Amino acid sequence: MNSKGQGTKENPWVLKTPPGTAEYTIYRDETLDPPALVCKVGTTTLLYDLRCIEDLHQMLKAHGDWMELGSADEQKEPKAGTVEAWGRSPQNPLGGWYGLKKGLRGRFGMYIPPVLEVLGLAEVEHNPKNNRMRAL
Repeated sequence: MNSKGQGTKENPWVLKTPPGTAEYTIYRDETLDPPALVCKVGTTTLLYDLRCIEDLHQMLKAHGDWMELGSADEQKEPKAGTVEAWGRSPQNPLGGWYGLKKGLRGRFGMYIPPVLEVLGLAEVEHNPKNNRMRAL
């Protein structure tokens, strides 16, 4: 996936969602507590714990195969066995939600996989729906 930006506040990554239907910006902000990825989609700002990059990569490496993204809003139950379900599971390294803004903690499976892809840590499918990812 081609991306503009460096992942900083001054020069954020400009990415597209896995289906390619929406563009968003995302950058690392290590001054926040906890350090976070700041994701801007239109006028909405979402925050994800910065540890999600390394934790997701490690989980995918251990998984060893493709995993469905399964993106869902916070209020919706994600499909079991998906990246989204893992991103809010009590069994993940964080012990729960990587999303940090109450009410906007979901969509982990939509906005975080392209970050791993731009960093060269994962391969992400770009189909109209039911996309998957795997570690590189």
